Amino acid sequence: MAEEKKEIRVEFQKELIGGVYANSLSIQHTAEEFILDFFLIAPPTGVVTARIITSPGHMKRIIGAMQENIRKYEEKFGEIKPSKEPKPHSQIGFKP
Repeated sequence: MAEEKKEIRVEFQKELIGGVYANSLSIQHTAEEFILDFFLIAPPTGVVTARIITSPGHMKRIIGAMQENIRKYEEKFGEIKPSKEPKPHSQIGFKP
């Protein structure tokens, strides 16, 4: 029996339509979840612009989709050159 494909209508929450910018990322995990905190670091401050919590299975699919899209991007536009990492003495987060 052929599986019938159903279309799922997806709507954006108003506050998400414009998107958010992030220039830093922190990843944590437990046995059941991955937690991705996206930051906008604009010295002297930083702010979390988005938090994604997902299952390990979804995380693996997200990584696969990202790798595939980076491959397609580089085929079209050329190799992405990694930017320099922040200086080691830079601190991100809250001070005690």
